Amino acid sequence: MPESPEVDALAGFLAERATGRVIRHADVLEFRTIKTRGAPPETIVGRTVAGARRHGKHIELVLDDGSLVVSLGRHGWMRWFDAAQSPAAPDAPPALAEFGLSDDSRLEATDAGTWVSLGLFVVADPFDVPAVAKLGPDPADPSFSRSDFDAALGGRRKQVKAILQEQESIAGIGNAYSDEILHLARVSPVVHAARLAADETDRLFSATVSTVRDAVAARRGVPIDELKAQKVAAMRVHGRTGEPCPVCGDTIRDLTFSGTSAQYCPTCQNGGVPL
Repeated sequence: MPESPEVDALAGFLAERATGRVIRHADVLEFRTIKTRGAPPETIVGRTVAGARRHGKHIELVLDDGSLVVSLGRHGWMRWFDAAQSPAAPDAPPALAEFGLSDDSRLEATDAGTWVSLGLFVVADPFDVPAVAKLGPDPADPSFSRSDFDAALGGRRKQVKAILQEQESIAGIGNAYSDEILHLARVSPVVHAARLAADETDRLFSATVSTVRDAVAARRGVPIDELKAQKVAAMRVHGRTGEPCPVCGDTIRDLTFSGTSAQYCPTCQNGGVPL
């Protein structure tokens, strides 16, 4: 699942490469990606790209008139091809939409899942996209504060891992970085926000900000086709089931609960007791 550090790097890449180019054609290969039926992607042909921005886990391609917002969903991503560049490998995720730009460059929106999670919105304003309008504060933003974080937790009787991934409460975090945050904070993935001690909340806030911002900085400038590998390589516990914890050496374990999964260290996060 794309999360804010990688999507931020993608936005930076597109802002650098696509700005100033004219959209020459727009081909949608999977009609289910179109979320604004009254303004399909073909209507942006002839518009000039003015930049790119991230909103949570969404990409906005800023145009000289309106925007194309791409909801990457669970399995979506984007590929860039310069004029002389070879097409994607046969085993690469399929392109569900293709945008031809001036200078014969090309941008593809892809989806690697078995069901379509990618969404394309042609809008006058990015906040016309319901999921963007509902986004909570973003830990990557310098203005993100402790009061924002406390409001998201709000003493709720809900598992902290779920709150970290709840885009309306805190924007940009998914399954992988929530595992990393909880491990750094030494907090169990199943504890409810209402049961956090004051020192646990302090650690969780610090871990949320540092994990997201450090990852954003680390991914900046990485080629977009290498971002997934960089993310995987940087994980301490997520995707590391059966490996030793880098902090204490205990074995990283996997837990499936409430329709999600978590990788965690029993010693660091639950007093040595496996969940």
